[in-house]
Amino acid sequence: MPLTVEMVSTTQKVWAGEASTVVLRTLDGEIGILPGHSPLLAILGDGPVLVRATDGSEVTARVNGGFVTVDSDNVIILGEEVTTSS
Repeated sequence: MPLTVEMVSTTQKVWAGEASTVVLRTLDGEIGILPGHSPLLAILGDGPVLVRATDGSEVTARVNGGFVTVDSDNVIILGEEVTTSS
């Protein structure tokens, strides 16, 4: 079962879809999120976010501050500022 991912900034939805992997930076370090990941609530560190979509594409973004939550294969990335590269 894939991850359902939503990446939003304070002003808009940046990306939403299904993914096989999400890699991002928290204040405790870089983490990878795969299907079946344990529940998580973490503060995001400034840095890149990589989402590998199930269609084979990759979405890269830069997040400046915010939070990530993971629960039941649902990943929500809420960034204060989010800029996409692709």
